[in-house]
Amino acid sequence: MLLAWTYLAAAIALEVTGTLALNAAGTGRPGAIAVVVVGYVASFGFLALVLQRMEVSLAYAVWAGVGTATIAVVGMTALGEPVSPAKLASLGLIIAGVVGLNLAGAH
Repeated sequence: MLLAWTYLAAAIALEVTGTLALNAAGTGRPGAIAVVVVGYVASFGFLALVLQRMEVSLAYAVWAGVGTATIAVVGMTALGEPVSPAKLASLGLIIAGVVGLNLAGAH
């Protein structure tokens, strides 16, 4: 199961990397476009490996939730996006949902 979580961490990191490159890719920079494509393709590849070892309901929720929360935090801390109580509360709900699904699937 440790291998599944390692693959899931890699899938999340690659998805976040691809997402962060989207802004630059929108300007037509070939290197940024390549980062987006490689990031997403590799992320889905690792996610496919995870699904051989973990339930899809848990794997996808963690992948999507942690990826979304990470992008939001990076946006607020490094990219100058505004921080609001609603954003922070929403991040808390994402984290609570992922933890809840993980606990519900625990055997």
